[in-house]
Amino acid sequence: MQLPLFIVWRESVEALLIIGILYAWLRRENLASQTSQLWIGTGLGLLLAGILAAAFYVIGQWFSGPGGEWFFTFMMIFASILILQMLTWMHRHGSGIKKQFETKATESLKRRRQFSIMMLAAIAVAREGSETVVFLAGVGMQQKGTSLSLFIFGSAAGFGLAILTFILLQKFSSAISWKWYFRISKCVLLLIGGAMMVNAFDKAASQLSAHDLPEWLYSFMDTPVWSTQWLLADNNALTSLTGYHANPSMMEISALLLYWVIAIILSSEGTQKNINGNTW
Repeated sequence: MQLPLFIVWRESVEALLIIGILYAWLRRENLASQTSQLWIGTGLGLLLAGILAAAFYVIGQWFSGPGGEWFFTFMMIFASILILQMLTWMHRHGSGIKKQFETKATESLKRRRQFSIMMLAAIAVAREGSETVVFLAGVGMQQKGTSLSLFIFGSAAGFGLAILTFILLQKFSSAISWKWYFRISKCVLLLIGGAMMVNAFDKAASQLSAHDLPEWLYSFMDTPVWSTQWLLADNNALTSLTGYHANPSMMEISALLLYWVIAIILSSEGTQKNINGNTW
């Protein structure tokens, strides 16, 4: 429940921020007549994300056996890579996101594009919605029964919390910094991405173990390197959030280390570009 709640909360706040930027710009430019386009575009974006979610659900029901397991494995890997890509983009461009959307809106209206605001809102919301769908698919495509109910409830609670968070951040912007919100949520998303990468490798190892493989590969995938069971036992919530295992194999350690090395390198490159471009 915690993971879908956080993912939907974080991505929904980002979508609400974009809608808020466009809405404030329309009010400032005395273009209140265009607000209907903004709401229609928002609805279209949600519809596109909903279609993607339905497609994933149908695919998840259709796949079974080893083929389904490999599909879920690649979905988790794709979701973890998408988290890296998205957060790298935000790290490089986040400080100027308001100006970017206002510039796009101004240019579109100057060119007299009839449905420019609608399309801008639809694309932005569809992008955030699609990311949410992929992340949720990565952490919960195989949820069933009570687990599925909690998964859905967590997602709904995340959306409600996002609305509340957006209102608070708008109302108390002088006391609560958007910058710190994005920094903290970025770190948590990276933790989730690393956990998904480890879980994906675990799932792949389970499939590969059914085949005749060299002994060293079995050892790489299954033999514990150390044990911290005495200090902190395996915990579903902690494992889902961080990828922690009390008895990790070399494969799990390597997967998590590789993920974080890439994340640090990409973040460092983004920071250097921001320094050179004086965007922060």
